[in-house]
Amino acid sequence: MIDHTDQEILDILSENSRISMKELGERVHLTGAAAAARVMKLLDNGVITSCSIEVNQMKIGYPVHAFINIMIPGITHQNYLEFLNEYPQFVINNYKVSGEGCYLLESRFPSNEVLDQFLTDLNKYANYKLSIVIGK
Repeated sequence: MIDHTDQEILDILSENSRISMKELGERVHLTGAAAAARVMKLLDNGVITSCSIEVNQMKIGYPVHAFINIMIPGITHQNYLEFLNEYPQFVINNYKVSGEGCYLLESRFPSNEVLDQFLTDLNKYANYKLSIVIGK
């Protein structure tokens, strides 16, 4: 369980994960060292599960954002999963889901042509329904 100070730390880190421990400590009325110790405890206890960055995919050449609902006939998904391992540059997330499909694949592509080729190759392993992101 976390206390009020831990919750404040989580809220502040969620807004700005690059904040210095000294500034974080000042904002929650602790020393920088005490704030750092609490952050480490939150990491060690699995409350904070990762420290990551968010990349602007448009600026690195991947403007096509797609969600692909994957439907795999049969019970074996291994071929599909191996296929995805060949294209890590396109896969953002591959969620196993219940409902209409088996997986919801979030992906990015440098062009519609590359997406089209990916879908052609994907169709060897699974059926799909494609949704392109228009805006956020």
